[in-house]
Amino acid sequence: MRIGFIAMSGVRAHNPELTRLGLTLPGFVERNKIIASLPSLGLLTLAGLTPRDVRLGYHEVAELATCRTEFDFDAVAISSFSAQIPEAYCLADRLRAAGTRVILGGLHVTALPEEAARHADAVVIGEGEPVWPALVADLLRGELKPVYDARPYPFDLALAPMPRFELLDPSRYNRLTVQTQRGCPFNCEFCAASIRLSPRYRVKPVTKVIAEIRRIKQIWPRPFIEFADDNTFANRRHGKRLLQALAPEKVRWFTETDISVARDPVLLAMMRDAGCAQVLIGLESPAREGLSGLEMRSDWKSRQRDFYLEAIRRIQDHGISVNGCFVLGLDGTGLESFDQVREFVRESGLHEVQITIQTPFPGTPLYERLRREERLTHDGEWDRCTLFDVNFRPERMTAAELERGFTALARDLYGEAETTRRKEHFYRQLRASVRSRCAQWRKGDERKMG
Repeated sequence: MRIGFIAMSGVRAHNPELTRLGLTLPGFVERNKIIASLPSLGLLTLAGLTPRDVRLGYHEVAELATCRTEFDFDAVAISSFSAQIPEAYCLADRLRAAGTRVILGGLHVTALPEEAARHADAVVIGEGEPVWPALVADLLRGELKPVYDARPYPFDLALAPMPRFELLDPSRYNRLTVQTQRGCPFNCEFCAASIRLSPRYRVKPVTKVIAEIRRIKQIWPRPFIEFADDNTFANRRHGKRLLQALAPEKVRWFTETDISVARDPVLLAMMRDAGCAQVLIGLESPAREGLSGLEMRSDWKSRQRDFYLEAIRRIQDHGISVNGCFVLGLDGTGLESFDQVREFVRESGLHEVQITIQTPFPGTPLYERLRREERLTHDGEWDRCTLFDVNFRPERMTAAELERGFTALARDLYGEAETTRRKEHFYRQLRASVRSRCAQWRKGDERKMG
């Protein structure tokens, strides 16, 4: 038996003008290349749960356009996001026509399993780990079931297998992913991350995380790690245990977290000492009107707005750059929002910035609300769920105004002049912070000597 794992990768926009701009805007291109080159940790993890006597292969979908590798597999597992799902369905249909059994899973399939089932021999709903061993056993017996529903069985990350990193071609990737937790204690209306697979927040034992990093280092001696987490430091106690264990490993890493890390100076120092290069933080909007009600449990996002500028300064003073993420087209915001983001980025000194358009992904509360309000404009056209295309009717501007404003803002923020300005500002700020800390240490030494 040969099982292939096929990753649908790449960042694209349906909007042709934005696609064209993406070829020339440094900041936009840089982050897109990173995202496009990340391997699928979910598929590598399922490979780690597969019996060793099963022959495995891992391929990015782009490889299959130039070779017939896919037809060497008895079965393939494909995981895809909404924007790539039409391409995934097309590939699945082609493979099934050639006699290959196809298993589909991931966020989109979990949201719309009946749709996905039309293109698959089996669909996985929810997390893959709880059902994958039974699925493979059924596959080997020739008794594959049409649906494997993992939702009643939240996966215990203490049982997480070692991902099969050795299946990867090292030359294809500039960073590898490791997961330290799953889920998020917050529930943002638009979020289409792992909380939609399973709402329960969990952490992975630190010993397992370190073992995965050491396994990667056996293949790549000096890797750059991207933690595939929704909110790495939501559990502060677990985060600090992780940082203590991570520091001796001497790796550089990137992760996603929330603004509250800036309230803990001990945590920030530990992050710096453990090799944190950058954190990506969802700021969403510089205006309180855009944040109101966004986090559905306690309106947490809105209550953090007055701390944004100070938080960014504190984090970057530790030599950790902040990639601030903003969502355009949020309810409560209008044409003024583009200038608000532009001005906030300059005032805050953010090292990097990521802008997206509010996107109602299937399976999210946002999608359900906009559908009830009859504001979805391209329902079912999943290739528009790119984060860069408008597929709904905004509240306080037209769709055309949102597209034009977003494109102009992207041109400004990702142009060479602004990208260079942000980087130079960050390093000036960092040098000033280092000088300040050195002066404080010297004063402390003088007091001890006196």
